[in-house]
Amino acid sequence: MFKKYDVIIVGAGHAGCEAAAAAANMGSSVLLVTMNMATIAQMSCNPAMGGVAKGQIVREIDALGGLSGIISDKSMIQFRMLNKSKGPAMWSPRTQNDRMLFAQEWRLALEKIKNLDFWQEMVKEITVEEGRVTGVITGMGHTIKGKSVILTNGTFLNGIIHIGEKQFGGGRTAEHAATGLTEQLVSLGFESGRMKTGTPPRVDGRSLNYELMEEQAGDENPSKFSYTNTKPLAKQRSCYITYTNTKVHEILETGFEQSPMFAGRIQGIGPRYCPSIEDKINRFADKDRHQLFVEPEGWDTVEIYVNGFSTSLPEDVQLKALKQIKGFENVKMFRPGYAIEYDYFPPTQLNLTLETKLIKNLFFAGQINGTTGYEEAAGQGMMAGINAHHKINKLEPFILSRSEAYIGVLIDDLINKGTEEPYRMFTSRAEFRILLRQDNADIRLTEKGHRLGLATKESLDRVATKIKQVAELEKLITTTKVKPSQVNTALKNIGSAQLKEGSSMEKLLKRPELGIAQLRTLDENFNKKLTSYTNEVLEQAEIKIKYASYIDKESQLAGKLETMDLKKIPEGFDYNSIAALSAESREKLFKIKPKTLGQASRISGVTPADISVLLVYLNNRDSLK
Repeated sequence: MFKKYDVIIVGAGHAGCEAAAAAANMGSSVLLVTMNMATIAQMSCNPAMGGVAKGQIVREIDALGGLSGIISDKSMIQFRMLNKSKGPAMWSPRTQNDRMLFAQEWRLALEKIKNLDFWQEMVKEITVEEGRVTGVITGMGHTIKGKSVILTNGTFLNGIIHIGEKQFGGGRTAEHAATGLTEQLVSLGFESGRMKTGTPPRVDGRSLNYELMEEQAGDENPSKFSYTNTKPLAKQRSCYITYTNTKVHEILETGFEQSPMFAGRIQGIGPRYCPSIEDKINRFADKDRHQLFVEPEGWDTVEIYVNGFSTSLPEDVQLKALKQIKGFENVKMFRPGYAIEYDYFPPTQLNLTLETKLIKNLFFAGQINGTTGYEEAAGQGMMAGINAHHKINKLEPFILSRSEAYIGVLIDDLINKGTEEPYRMFTSRAEFRILLRQDNADIRLTEKGHRLGLATKESLDRVATKIKQVAELEKLITTTKVKPSQVNTALKNIGSAQLKEGSSMEKLLKRPELGIAQLRTLDENFNKKLTSYTNEVLEQAEIKIKYASYIDKESQLAGKLETMDLKKIPEGFDYNSIAALSAESREKLFKIKPKTLGQASRISGVTPADISVLLVYLNNRDSLK
């Protein structure tokens, strides 16, 4: 009934969709298995993409030739660039999306890929022969052969939904949990754990009074995620901000005895940076209010997502508390919030390719690895799809370093440090964040994506043009000179120090209060020369000049890290032979099995002293060859 596939992907969430698109577009025959064809690429939680550090990941996926950025652009109803008041390393794109349109666009995009087939059913087992995965077995007993398998099960593995004292199996509301896989993987020697996440109630927007809330409009000149020719928004839908209050907190506290979290019915660890409303009230008892974001679910639907009000309290308590929020006095609830517990597998059991160490050609991506967020899942999915294709075709692994991409930081953190709580990406996790900006993801990664066969020649040519124009503009800014008599009046009006002698535009641009927009007002001839450049090129050149010293410093540090990563550790290396290594270091090194000295240096519990000892030993070993 089924042919033998190159890559079988289990689960059609954000990780599964990107994995399927990558592997199939690279030439593999791919089967995407999902329990429900109607929920492919479902936005299970909030209807939004991007945000702090997450937006950078979406841009990286797009630069490599993935689809998340394109789909986000086609379905967005609002665009905002977050953190514009801070430095460019912190700027992060975010879209509010039409939930139904997002899933529809993903399915249509996947259906256009000729090497990609679909099958609707639950997978209960993988098949393994001589330590290598050979396929999957479905709930109806079908055996489907495959050269590689990628598990992207999301929150479905033995998922349990909690609402007050009620609990029932499910991977999402109204959807069945996936059973059998965890038990089999554990029997094969994998370590598993439990995690928890949650979602807020959905309400009827017609029952809300927006006049009592703060409007949060999109950017005046909205941008987009994708570097391709997707169109920016001509119109946008606003979100709104309101707040809880002491009355809301008092009502919620009446349900704490029935809370599955406080009663101990939930064993899984929840996300530290996205706590439930009851957790916020409990942990931050000194605060008399918490911010809520009132987010529309699409262009035409009246359904509203109450961001910040994630909860698993009883339905009646949820509704009673909602009615005490300003603007929610007459609220009607579509469905209550809930918590969900699910199985995950600590990612230290994986290689940097996301292939498991125990079973060859078996890959894990997404929430099965302990992450939270669509963007983190999509990034892992794409990398797993690429590496599954490479593995079965005997090609070199594709690994992004920490200085090349946030995706590299994400995977390096997971494999070397592991996670005991849902992992969420932040800019603070990246030591080279001035290099990993959202504005230069195409420059960093498009050539790599093109070599993989994912990014188009058109994209590559576009990046080459951008690089050329940025260099031209940098030269123009550096060589354009101005005299005090030309600019002092304008500088005074701007509130910037006047010149005592001639200066280049480059020196002026390095002043904190001046940007290219201000420089254009200083010299009419200079302004005319800039009219041929796009805003994207103008912004790139300004950042490169203004932050040149920071960029150079991080580039030097990245070079040192790269040198460490070039120092290979032989496979099967016996760390017990080095008596000077600490006991904890030996234990962690045996467990993670790092490929390089750089990777070893990033393992929790391995100290700089241990790395120095290891370096000396490896150098001595090399000299004896």
